[in-house]
Amino acid sequence: MRAIAVALGLSLTVALTGCGGDTVQIKEDRLTVGKVQGEIKVGMPASQVAELLGSPNIVTTDDKRREVWIYDKVSTDRVDTASSSFAGLIILGASSRDSSSSQRQRTLTIIIKYDEDKKVRDFAYNYTQF
Repeated sequence: MRAIAVALGLSLTVALTGCGGDTVQIKEDRLTVGKVQGEIKVGMPASQVAELLGSPNIVTTDDKRREVWIYDKVSTDRVDTASSSFAGLIILGASSRDSSSSQRQRTLTIIIKYDEDKKVRDFAYNYTQF
């Protein structure tokens, strides 16, 4: 009976561990100025840009029918803080509550212009935080 339990335990361990050659990669989908500055290069193919930055919000063409991709991202962070205190007597009671909130908004606009061969010919970005 003990041999069966040991064999079952080893089987479960092997099954849960799996093959050592499999690697799981989690792709970071956060779009940042640093990613644009460090990874987007003139001459890069559109397929590689899409792999790095994902799908653009807007795809349009210029006057020479060359593609222009626009990434326009907005994020808002809001922090609410509250504190309260209560003091009371049998007949008289008092309470107070203080609360405050702050909000920060960030925008990132990236414009990537391609040539006739679908390679980056120029790119620009604008980042704001307020």
